[in-house]
Amino acid sequence: MADSIQITPDIRIPEAALRVKAVRSGGPGGQNVNKVASKVELRVDLAGIEGLTEAARERLRIAVANRLDAEGWWIVTSERTRDQLANLEDARAKVVAAVLAALTPPKPRHATRPTRGSQKRRVEAKKRTGAVKKARRGGWE
Repeated sequence: MADSIQITPDIRIPEAALRVKAVRSGGPGGQNVNKVASKVELRVDLAGIEGLTEAARERLRIAVANRLDAEGWWIVTSERTRDQLANLEDARAKVVAAVLAALTPPKPRHATRPTRGSQKRRVEAKKRTGAVKKARRGGWE
Protein backbone atom coordinates (compact mmCIF):
# COMPACT_ATOMS: atom_id res chain seq x y z
CA MET A 1 0.00 0.00 0.00
CA ALA A 2 2.85 2.41 0.79
CA ASP A 3 4.83 3.21 -2.33
CA SER A 4 8.43 4.32 -1.98
CA ILE A 5 9.04 8.02 -1.39
CA GLN A 6 11.54 9.79 -3.66
CA ILE A 7 12.95 12.78 -1.78
CA THR A 8 15.83 13.84 -4.04
CA PRO A 9 17.40 12.04 -7.00
CA ASP A 10 19.85 10.41 -4.55
CA ILE A 11 17.63 9.91 -1.50
CA ARG A 12 14.59 7.67 -1.34
CA ILE A 13 12.63 5.68 1.20
CA PRO A 14 11.84 2.19 -0.15
CA GLU A 15 8.54 0.39 0.45
CA ALA A 16 10.25 -1.96 2.90
CA ALA A 17 11.04 0.98 5.20
CA LEU A 18 7.41 2.18 5.29
CA ARG A 19 4.32 0.91 7.12
CA VAL A 20 0.87 2.47 6.79
CA LYS A 21 -1.96 2.03 9.23
CA ALA A 22 -5.38 3.70 9.18
CA VAL A 23 -6.92 4.46 12.56
CA ARG A 24 -9.99 6.29 13.76
CA SER A 25 -9.57 10.01 14.06
CA GLY A 26 -10.55 11.91 17.17
CA GLY A 27 -12.33 15.20 17.56
CA PRO A 28 -15.69 16.43 16.32
CA GLY A 29 -17.44 14.74 13.43
CA GLY A 30 -20.52 13.09 14.84
CA GLN A 31 -21.18 9.44 14.18
CA ASN A 32 -18.85 9.45 11.19
CA VAL A 33 -15.84 9.63 13.54
CA ASN A 34 -16.84 6.31 15.09
CA LYS A 35 -17.20 4.53 11.73
CA VAL A 36 -14.44 5.75 9.43
CA ALA A 37 -10.70 5.22 9.89
CA SER A 38 -9.50 8.40 8.19
CA LYS A 39 -6.45 9.17 10.33
CA VAL A 40 -3.24 7.82 8.83
CA GLU A 41 -0.26 6.57 10.82
CA LEU A 42 2.84 6.30 8.61
CA ARG A 43 5.85 4.57 10.16
CA VAL A 44 9.31 5.11 8.67
CA ASP A 45 12.41 3.05 9.43
CA LEU A 46 15.18 5.62 9.74
CA ALA A 47 17.83 2.99 9.04
CA GLY A 48 16.06 2.06 5.79
CA ILE A 49 16.32 5.49 4.16
CA GLU A 50 18.64 5.09 1.17
CA GLY A 51 21.23 7.72 0.21
CA LEU A 52 21.14 9.64 3.48
CA THR A 53 24.50 10.53 5.00
CA GLU A 54 25.14 9.48 8.60
CA ALA A 55 25.29 13.12 9.72
CA ALA A 56 21.92 13.88 8.12
CA ARG A 57 20.46 10.66 9.54
CA GLU A 58 21.59 11.68 13.03
CA ARG A 59 20.12 15.20 12.60
CA LEU A 60 16.83 13.59 11.51
CA ARG A 61 16.91 11.19 14.47
CA ILE A 62 17.41 14.10 16.88
CA ALA A 63 14.65 16.15 15.20
CA VAL A 64 12.08 13.34 15.47
CA ALA A 65 13.27 11.85 18.77
CA ASN A 66 9.87 12.40 20.44
CA ARG A 67 8.07 10.54 17.67
CA LEU A 68 10.13 7.33 17.66
CA ASP A 69 8.58 4.07 18.86
CA ALA A 70 10.35 1.38 20.88
CA GLU A 71 11.69 -0.28 17.73
CA GLY A 72 13.18 2.96 16.39
CA TRP A 73 10.50 3.57 13.74
CA TRP A 74 9.47 7.18 13.18
CA ILE A 75 5.69 7.66 13.55
CA VAL A 76 4.13 10.36 11.36
CA THR A 77 0.39 10.94 11.74
CA SER A 78 -2.07 13.03 9.80
CA GLU A 79 -5.73 13.69 10.49
CA ARG A 80 -6.00 17.02 8.70
CA THR A 81 -8.82 15.95 6.39
CA ARG A 82 -11.68 13.45 6.50
CA ASP A 83 -10.20 11.62 3.51
CA GLN A 84 -7.78 8.78 4.17
CA LEU A 85 -5.82 9.20 0.91
CA ALA A 86 -5.43 12.94 1.45
CA ASN A 87 -4.12 12.25 4.96
CA LEU A 88 -1.67 9.70 3.55
CA GLU A 89 -0.34 12.28 1.09
CA ASP A 90 -0.09 14.83 3.91
CA ALA A 91 1.91 12.38 6.05
CA ARG A 92 4.22 11.63 3.10
CA ALA A 93 4.71 15.39 2.59
CA LYS A 94 5.64 15.73 6.29
CA VAL A 95 8.27 13.00 5.87
CA VAL A 96 9.74 14.70 2.80
CA ALA A 97 9.86 18.09 4.55
CA ALA A 98 11.58 16.65 7.65
CA VAL A 99 14.18 14.74 5.62
CA LEU A 100 14.93 17.81 3.48
CA ALA A 101 15.33 19.89 6.64
CA ALA A 102 17.79 17.33 8.02
CA LEU A 103 19.92 17.55 4.87
CA THR A 104 21.08 21.11 5.59
CA PRO A 105 23.71 21.20 8.34
CA PRO A 106 23.18 23.78 11.10
CA LYS A 107 24.94 27.08 10.69
CA PRO A 108 27.96 27.26 13.02
CA ARG A 109 27.62 29.81 15.79
CA HIS A 110 30.34 32.42 16.07
CA ALA A 111 30.85 33.95 19.49
CA THR A 112 30.54 37.73 19.58
CA ARG A 113 31.24 40.25 22.28
CA PRO A 114 28.32 41.85 24.14
CA THR A 115 27.46 45.34 22.92
CA ARG A 116 28.11 48.35 25.09
CA GLY A 117 24.36 48.93 25.43
CA SER A 118 23.69 45.37 26.58
CA GLN A 119 26.50 45.62 29.13
CA LYS A 120 25.03 48.89 30.42
CA ARG A 121 21.51 47.38 30.67
CA ARG A 122 22.88 44.36 32.52
CA VAL A 123 24.68 46.49 35.11
CA GLU A 124 21.62 48.72 35.59
CA ALA A 125 19.41 45.66 36.13
CA LYS A 126 21.86 44.34 38.71
CA LYS A 127 21.81 47.71 40.48
CA ARG A 128 18.00 47.76 40.50
CA THR A 129 17.90 44.24 41.96
CA GLY A 130 20.43 45.22 44.60
CA ALA A 131 18.41 48.31 45.48
CA VAL A 132 15.24 46.22 45.88
CA LYS A 133 17.04 43.79 48.18
CA LYS A 134 18.59 46.66 50.14
CA ALA A 135 15.14 48.20 50.63
CA ARG A 136 13.88 44.89 52.03
CA ARG A 137 16.53 44.96 54.73
CA GLY A 138 14.80 46.69 57.49
CA GLY A 139 14.38 45.82 61.02
CA TRP A 140 11.78 43.64 62.56
CA GLU A 141 12.74 45.08 65.88
